[in-house]
Amino acid sequence: MTTPKPLAARAGVAERAVESRHLRRVWGLPGTALGAVSWPAGPGDRLHVRFNYWWQAHLLDCVLDAQLRSPREARVALVRRLVRGIRVRNLVGWTNDYYDDIAWLGLALLRAQHEVGVARPGVVATIARHLRDAWTDHGGGGIWWKRHDDFKNVPANGPAAIFFARLGTPADLGRARSTVDWVDGCLRDGETGLLWDGLHVHPDGSVREVEKNFYTYCQGVVLGACVELGGAYGDKAARIVDAVAEHLAVDGVLRGHGGGDGGLFGGILARYLAQAALRLDRPQAARAADLVFSSAEAVWANRAAVVGGPLFGPEWSEPACPPEGDAAPGHRWGWGQERERGRGWARPERDLSVQLGGWMAVEAAALLERNGMAPGRR
Repeated sequence: MTTPKPLAARAGVAERAVESRHLRRVWGLPGTALGAVSWPAGPGDRLHVRFNYWWQAHLLDCVLDAQLRSPREARVALVRRLVRGIRVRNLVGWTNDYYDDIAWLGLALLRAQHEVGVARPGVVATIARHLRDAWTDHGGGGIWWKRHDDFKNVPANGPAAIFFARLGTPADLGRARSTVDWVDGCLRDGETGLLWDGLHVHPDGSVREVEKNFYTYCQGVVLGACVELGGAYGDKAARIVDAVAEHLAVDGVLRGHGGGDGGLFGGILARYLAQAALRLDRPQAARAADLVFSSAEAVWANRAAVVGGPLFGPEWSEPACPPEGDAAPGHRWGWGQERERGRGWARPERDLSVQLGGWMAVEAAALLERNGMAPGRR
């Protein structure tokens, strides 16, 4: 008899909670699915008026994590529905003006192809072309955050570097190395070892301003790229793990960045810390695993119990707070009420991003568990 895996069981519960509360067809079309960006969902959420393209890419990634944990044909069908849903809702094609967004979709589609056989090679090729064309010499190199902008940042360059590394051609591996080298040379804080957010450039290519904010997102994506590249980049990966442990975690728990897009940041870092724990041939692998296990335990310990299962909070070391008042489960919505945004509406726990971030952290811990790691036994 197989001994149950407790972290895998938690991941399964997190998966069911997100799917039961957020998954919906796109405009009632068969064979489609997307995650409603808020729960409880008002009419606009149910109709996917707000889309949040890159959140959907991470929802697809989480479903793929779950499939690796516990393979089921139903999940492969869900992957197909999500892929189709993204294309239908995006209206104008597969891409948009944000290079970070399309890099995330490219990464999820690569995984879908390699792990469950849901292949969109033409789409991956289109995304690759867009990302390759986004590199310029402005600010010393790197790709833009979005088209026709003056900002180059880690949130775009990090996932693009992971994407190039996973494409694996000699030219794309070179692009991945150049991207990481540019980030490390231009956006690393010498005092902490952490990576800043990005930089603005003048039309002539000179740097106008550096955004010196520290986000868990930025550390995670560059860590992921360094782990993919391996070799000498292992030293950079090890340095990032140490910097995160020292400056972006409290008692081993990764810090949060609120709701909205910030709800995904900690989960992204946890995902790539797990990869570092498995693949980094350095003492920092154990430190990365500790951060994942401690963060996932805090996510679970501070969950709230609501309809459909656990509800995670944006700050993993603090108890999650479910929506209140008119936003409570069971409230009967009206079109006008969705716009009022009264008490309970502003809770970040409503955001799909926050729930995906918690789910990612628990899946990352479950991944380490099934690879023979456990808290205190490495």
